[in-house]
Amino acid sequence: MSLPISEQTVLVTGAGRGLGSSIARAFAREGAKVAINYRKSRDAAESLAAELGPRTLAVKGDVRDPEAVAQMVKDVRDRLGAPTTIVHNALADYSFNGDARDTLETLTGAAIAGQVDTAATGALNVLRATTGDMEAAGFGRVITIGSNLVQNPVVPYHDYTAAKAALLALTRTAAAELGPKGITVNMVSGGLLRVTDASKGTPDAVFDMIAGATPLRQVTTPDELADTVLFFASPWARSVTGQNLIVDGGLVFG
Repeated sequence: MSLPISEQTVLVTGAGRGLGSSIARAFAREGAKVAINYRKSRDAAESLAAELGPRTLAVKGDVRDPEAVAQMVKDVRDRLGAPTTIVHNALADYSFNGDARDTLETLTGAAIAGQVDTAATGALNVLRATTGDMEAAGFGRVITIGSNLVQNPVVPYHDYTAAKAALLALTRTAAAELGPKGITVNMVSGGLLRVTDASKGTPDAVFDMIAGATPLRQVTTPDELADTVLFFASPWARSVTGQNLIVDGGLVFG
């Protein structure tokens, strides 16, 4: 079974700003109902919902808290209908500044756990709250947002990359378990994006270096990555699951 995007109800976690807002805009452009989840960015999320129109909803919820996630999903179900499609984009607070990153000498286990809590445990909480409805409908799409740093840790952001690797593993094991229920689970992994709140601390010289190393000679934008997310939600990807598609202008192959 597959549904056109225009008939889907999409919950995007961490959608108040940055990449998440681009993903929400992309789904709204294609006619989907869109729930814009936020943790702290209330004004931005509500402004985006107002911009995108009556088929959108700003909804608060900390993905690390199972009870908050359950309430968030109930709010979406009551206002827009049960989510058919999840995009897990929520990101723990992070700044991609190689000069200010933790090294192995300064890194703490708590820093890794904090990243994993949002990336992997947050995904688990959202899956538990939504896949029952998807199973009952015989249709579901889950797209997680990863990072090409897992394949190519050109800058060793240890905690962030470890969390995204955990999320990739969960994406694949969830695909194996949920496939028989009509639910696909895939990951879209970007590189450094030009520009999000997380990458605004990146020096221009780094952007220029990355652009020069890609076959396309450019740094991927949030809007470009958002369009790839649409593919995994679309009928064209109905037979694709457990995959990790790297969207970085060809910087990382494989």
